[in-house]
Amino acid sequence: MTPGSSVRLAFRIGCAAAAAAALALPPSGALAAWPFGASGPAEPTHEIKAPFYGDALYYFFQDRYFTSITTLMASQQFDRVVKHDDEAEILRGGMLASYGQTKEAGEIFATMIARGASPAVRDRAWFYLAKIRYQRGYLPEAEEALAKVERKLPPQLEEERGLLLAQLLMLRADYAGAAGTLSGLPLKGTGSRYVRYNLGIALLKSGESKRGTQLLDDLGKDSAPTEEYRSLRDRANVALGFSALSESRPKEARIYLERVRLQSLQSSKALLGFGWAADALKDPQLALVPWQELAQRDFGETAVLEAHIAIPYAYAELGAYGQSLQRYEAAIAAYERESADLNESIKAIRAGKMVDTLVEQNPGEEMGWFWKIRDLAEMPRARHLAQVLAQHEFQEALKNYRDLRFLARNLEDWREKLVVFEDMLATRRKAFADRLPLVRERQQQIDVEALVKRREALVAEVAAGEAAGDGIAFADAKQIELLERMKDMRRIVDAPNADEEAFKQRDRVRLVAGVLAWQISQDSVGRLWDAKVELERMEGMLNEAKRHADALSAAQREEPLRFDRFARRIAAINPLLQVMIPRVAGLSREQRSEAQDIAVAELTGQQERIAGYTMQARFALAQLYDRAYGKQDAGQAASAKP
Repeated sequence: MTPGSSVRLAFRIGCAAAAAAALALPPSGALAAWPFGASGPAEPTHEIKAPFYGDALYYFFQDRYFTSITTLMASQQFDRVVKHDDEAEILRGGMLASYGQTKEAGEIFATMIARGASPAVRDRAWFYLAKIRYQRGYLPEAEEALAKVERKLPPQLEEERGLLLAQLLMLRADYAGAAGTLSGLPLKGTGSRYVRYNLGIALLKSGESKRGTQLLDDLGKDSAPTEEYRSLRDRANVALGFSALSESRPKEARIYLERVRLQSLQSSKALLGFGWAADALKDPQLALVPWQELAQRDFGETAVLEAHIAIPYAYAELGAYGQSLQRYEAAIAAYERESADLNESIKAIRAGKMVDTLVEQNPGEEMGWFWKIRDLAEMPRARHLAQVLAQHEFQEALKNYRDLRFLARNLEDWREKLVVFEDMLATRRKAFADRLPLVRERQQQIDVEALVKRREALVAEVAAGEAAGDGIAFADAKQIELLERMKDMRRIVDAPNADEEAFKQRDRVRLVAGVLAWQISQDSVGRLWDAKVELERMEGMLNEAKRHADALSAAQREEPLRFDRFARRIAAINPLLQVMIPRVAGLSREQRSEAQDIAVAELTGQQERIAGYTMQARFALAQLYDRAYGKQDAGQAASAKP
């Protein structure tokens, strides 16, 4: 075994592992995390027919998800969103699922189906639930929900459905099934790049190397208009490169890996693979170029760790044993320093400051699935924090911890509000008791029944006046006075003992009396109308007075009962809060510990990888020393011969 040959074997194993990782992980960008995107519950052309549903959507699109779901559920409780029942349930189920309540969300969607939701609504519901379950890591449950989709989705969501199904199939190593699913999706157009990438990966893993290579090769040479597509192109070329290496095709591997951008996320893997391709072509000097570039990068990537012992291996292959020896010793020292730095970071995480600091430095108004970390916590080594944050599992644990902290604050706020509510209720009880005697006194002063009888008498009087037809009943005061004067004048002129002058005025008096009667008759039409209108107004006022009287009587009976109901609700909520607050606090501590454990496990895994590389470096170093001592002993033996 030549010096470093065991290291080369370890590199081959690492190379194969890197190739498998590149092949097995389709890009997460192909699947949106949140179930309400462009095809969500409120498209731009969607008409909102229930204002309360629009209210919930307003908070939803303001990223205030907790307020949105509580507002929506309250509106549903009072039947305020009946015109959007199905869409409201999809919105509620999606938000519950995004908070991890996938069981409750599944029950909501099952209920929608049972009550006859349209196929389009039903399919969207199951599709959203499948995506959230996948995001949460509930893979069998996600596949179960996806199986209930009956192909009634819009084209965009149908493509996402196929991608999600293929990814689930690949995660359980059914690459042939994934390839069959992806083959049924459109393979042309800019939006189909993810389909082509995933199909190429599935074909390679299922043994159809030629077809898979062709698909990925076409994608790896495509022009990419956006950074997202350029990153996907790099992934395709890295997958092709490692696939070619695993099949002992180093020349082709170099062609593929040369396409990867030097500053891309995939560049470290590409540099490592390019070096191994050169080594496979028996050109260790050429392998030194990418490996030396890679060794200058951050220790957080496995490819960088490998590069630190790949370089002395290449020097040994070139026969430069002195440089190889120095490089192995430098690599061992670097590994030991990095392991010590990792220990410091692990201690800082165990102290509990990192998780709390991350949450406190990245506040959000409410719970939310799209919460992002913008300000990083301080750690002894910031690069280790980047390694931790890169894990999806840690991100989810951190979101859960943040949501629990929000719930804890919300419960504490409610506990304080209950005290305020108790004070408000006591104030209202006192105000009611203080005002009740005055209200009763005023109520007794107003005899509504007497007023009703007076109106009935007026109605009869108006009816009698209308029946009489002479209009006298509707004459005004001046006309009544004139009528009385006319009566007096008539008695004078019509008296039997009237003198000659009075007799002469008889006709004039009769004429004036006729004119007065005509005027009264003419005016009575409008006055009768006004009287009827006024009677109707009086009736309305009396009815309103009756309602007020009834309401006052009901309030005197019901308001104390209402106060008692509020008091019972407050009394019922208070012990519930007393139970929930410590429970949420306990869950918060457990969740923080879980997030810390995930972070520590990642850094511990890095330490283990470093320990493995350190052992390989020490073994190779020992081989070099053995070889050097072997040559020295051989030389001494040769010089000792006569």
